[in-house]
Amino acid sequence: MVAVDDSMPSAGGTASDSAAAEVRRVTWTGLVVNILLVAFKLAGGLLGRSQAVVADAVHSLSDAGTDVAVLVGVRYWSAPADERHPYGHGRIEAVVTALIALALAGVAVGLGYQALASLAEKHASPPGGIALVAALASIVCKEVLYRWSVAAGRRVRSSALVANAWHHRSDALSSVPAALAVAGARLNPSWALLDHVGAVLVSFIILQAVWRIGRPAVQELVDTGASAQERRQIRAIALKTEGVRQVHAVRTRRLGPGLAADLHIGVDGAMTVRRGHTVSEEVKHRLLEAGPALVDVVVHLEPDDEGPGEPGA
Repeated sequence: MVAVDDSMPSAGGTASDSAAAEVRRVTWTGLVVNILLVAFKLAGGLLGRSQAVVADAVHSLSDAGTDVAVLVGVRYWSAPADERHPYGHGRIEAVVTALIALALAGVAVGLGYQALASLAEKHASPPGGIALVAALASIVCKEVLYRWSVAAGRRVRSSALVANAWHHRSDALSSVPAALAVAGARLNPSWALLDHVGAVLVSFIILQAVWRIGRPAVQELVDTGASAQERRQIRAIALKTEGVRQVHAVRTRRLGPGLAADLHIGVDGAMTVRRGHTVSEEVKHRLLEAGPALVDVVVHLEPDDEGPGEPGA
């Protein structure tokens, strides 16, 4: 058996400079918006005598924290592969994504607990209109920021940016019960219970987002490979290469938004080393061009004198 191609992948995670620049641009914008919203909601909650809006302002601080985490993390996961990290630094993005998911889970549990613990609380006086304006402004701004961030994250295939986008949406969702509480209390003080019920519902919505963004990150960190369909696609592409008789032992691992794969191909045992190398390079080229988001491929060459056959496991 001959292992062909021992070169390092070009990069891991959001490897290109343009992708990293996009992550920074979107995240810096989110950080500035978060800081402004924290100040506005805190002032609106204090001046408008709304505990819900003050609590929502504190929640927004967690968004600013995850923005900083992404800005720091992108400097490392966008770095190219090096001697100490031959597979690149893409796993750092998975770590940041998992930390953001953990922060989101803490926010969700905190919101739910606070809502349940304060069910019997009464408002001393109806909140002011500025508190309602602050909550509504937060809903609009954070939903717009979520849509922009998640679109950018999917475009550059950054799991951390998508995770951070969901943190923006969690802030928008947490502002909904705050706005309802202020509006309800201004109309009828007995309706303040809506605040607590809404907060519990929001906490469950956020926990669903945690599962959606955290699970893939954890799978990457524990070396979960590609799906069966992706492995079949890899085998099919390799088998279509002229000179390849067999394909088996396909193994994959996640590297940031992409996949690294190694596989064994069987060729005519009488084939020269030079020709075998050419065939393996063609397999690699085809997989990188048409494979399932592959960023690195290692092809192992083996003699196969039994003729063409079906791919192995």
